[in-house]
Amino acid sequence: MRRKFTASDTAQVATHVIAGGEGAPDRASTRSARVVFPAMVACCAWLAASPVARGEPIQPNAQPQALDPVIADLEERTFRFFWETANPDNGLIPDRYPTPPFASIAAVGFGLTAYPIGVERGYISRAAARERVLATLRFFAHETNQHGFFHHFIDMRTGARANDSEVSTVDTALLLGGVLFCQSYFDSEEPQELEIRKLADEIYRRVDWTWAQPRPPGIALAWTPEEGFSRDDWQGYNEAMIVYLLALGSPTHPIGERAWTRWTRTYGRYWGTLYGQTYLAFAPLFGHQYSHVWVDFRGIRDAYMRAHDLDYFENSRRATYAERRYAIANPMHWQAYGENVWGLTACDGPGPARQRYDGAERRFFKYAARGVGLDRIIDDGTIAPTAAVSSLPFAPEIVLPATLEMYHRFGAPLYSRYGFRDAFNPSFRSPPKSQPPAAEQSPAGWVDRDYLGIDQGPIVAMIENYRSELVWRVMRGNAYLRRGLERAGFQGGWLARPP
Repeated sequence: MRRKFTASDTAQVATHVIAGGEGAPDRASTRSARVVFPAMVACCAWLAASPVARGEPIQPNAQPQALDPVIADLEERTFRFFWETANPDNGLIPDRYPTPPFASIAAVGFGLTAYPIGVERGYISRAAARERVLATLRFFAHETNQHGFFHHFIDMRTGARANDSEVSTVDTALLLGGVLFCQSYFDSEEPQELEIRKLADEIYRRVDWTWAQPRPPGIALAWTPEEGFSRDDWQGYNEAMIVYLLALGSPTHPIGERAWTRWTRTYGRYWGTLYGQTYLAFAPLFGHQYSHVWVDFRGIRDAYMRAHDLDYFENSRRATYAERRYAIANPMHWQAYGENVWGLTACDGPGPARQRYDGAERRFFKYAARGVGLDRIIDDGTIAPTAAVSSLPFAPEIVLPATLEMYHRFGAPLYSRYGFRDAFNPSFRSPPKSQPPAAEQSPAGWVDRDYLGIDQGPIVAMIENYRSELVWRVMRGNAYLRRGLERAGFQGGWLARPP
């Protein structure tokens, strides 16, 4: 049933906005907040006078805007996060840096996606990229796995299970996104490129997606040796589109087509109008970005999207506009929020802490899945640059000004060696003990000391998709992804053309 929150409900917004509260998600040892977030969506709206706020169609740019040198610099710095922090012997990439890390397999998937971008941009040679990709694929070809799935976090040196983490279906899928991208990109008859394609094929074909279906046709979130499968399956709408598409595309252990029908059956609870945009909602923006790193959803539609006369690309565009409108409305009166300072997603934060702010005590989270949705808002004033920047292909006309505003307005320490640090909170005015107070408080307020691999990855990939469509163009030629889309019922657009 479609739910619509109108201007008459504005007075109730404060009762639905969470700036702290019991049960706020943090980065648990067995699963990041990203996995448990699907039910954590938010209900509020604000109608302005502009066409966008009234929900009228948003016209995409016919031509990409001229690229500001800042964006080019950001892409290269973010690429170098993956190139310089990885273990060159096995290709493993830290979950975060500079905090002493374990590796994240999802970060490795984003790193594998970044390396060909580095080749095309001239940051590294093709030969250097081949060496790094081969080191990575050779490692995962022999790494301990459960029916082809890997532990979410592993030791940077040995690959052993770290942090008591789960065997993760979504993080394995994000790893495979990078694996398959490299398989399609390195397409010459050069011996190392032949080996890359062979190893990528072995790693993907080995995954037994049906094993991860204890309650078919759904796919379970996770498995641990201590507790077996998680009680929950992936249900839409969230970042797990890539899970089902790769599972449907498998040539060895594919799931049945009913799985996609089951996945979309729960969409109804997430469809509604929020801040003038009618779309399929998921509160943190990463859910509107991850699958789009590899899949060009422009013009292709499954049955649900055909019935609603839009595609997933346009859906993410509307989600981006809704988040910006929320920041302009700023119902919690956080510092700096506005038309060019916005972006809520799963990220680090200054907490756990409580402070008085704007006449009330507010709770500030540590790692949390912040966002704006149809049932609840998770917002403690923490902004993640990745939330805006990784939406660049969807809405460059609002993302480019936001990126430049954060760069020029907040500068260092927010923008440093590897681009934007993970998050900042201008409303949290007391630096944590790990950050000695500066002589003059930065306008950025609290600034995370870390970069997170899963937040860096979409930045470099989506900047490149905006600039050249590189990842999309290459992946349109991947037979496995194409098969997954077709079995999910996608039609039209580039799928209507021969491979």
